[in-house]
Amino acid sequence: MIPDLEWWDVLLRLGVAAGLTGAIGLERELRERAAGLRTHMLVGVGSALFTIVSAYGWGDFGFSTPQGVVFDPTRIAAQIVTGIGFLGAGAIIRQGLSVRGLTTAAGLWVVAAIGMAAGAGYYSAALIATGIVLVGLGPFRWLEGSPPLARLRRAGRVLEIDLTREHSISDVLALVDARRVRVSRVEFEDDEDGRHLRAELEVPLGPAEARLVDDLAALEGVVAVRWTE
Repeated sequence: MIPDLEWWDVLLRLGVAAGLTGAIGLERELRERAAGLRTHMLVGVGSALFTIVSAYGWGDFGFSTPQGVVFDPTRIAAQIVTGIGFLGAGAIIRQGLSVRGLTTAAGLWVVAAIGMAAGAGYYSAALIATGIVLVGLGPFRWLEGSPPLARLRRAGRVLEIDLTREHSISDVLALVDARRVRVSRVEFEDDEDGRHLRAELEVPLGPAEARLVDDLAALEGVVAVRWTE
């Protein structure tokens, strides 16, 4: 027997979802991000409603395992995870060597989870997750630029890469970008000897420098790779 859900309980769950996800959306709104208060609230309320419908919306239907009709209240809610991925992908924008919108996309993903928890009546998990997300978007943001974390990256390293004239530099730049290396400046020169690329990078301390050089040297068309101060 599928339990019924009173209207006030539905209102409570949707209200909790709207309030918690709206708080995250407000933080994004104040930082003038593409997805703000309304977007986050809509995602949260929609996820909560899908969860409620999935678990409680089929009380008038008959389900019988012997007859081959099986009820699984998680199937509709499970598609939220897939669907929110398309919405998050639309928030990610690539501009040259930088990628923007990853935090916004992750925020939409997590508010969907908070909405699902509220829709399922798991208020404590939804509240705790909201608190953790707000801390991550606030104080942790200040921590990123703090001197202790800044010392974990080696700044001002210049990477020189020589390529043949027949090959584009796009593969090189894509590999550098994929290694989570910050690019401060790029210089490109094309002469009769080939193509020469100079990039000023901020590289994490440790073996990341050696791995980056090895990976770049393995690319087709790369003649030489070297670090200069």
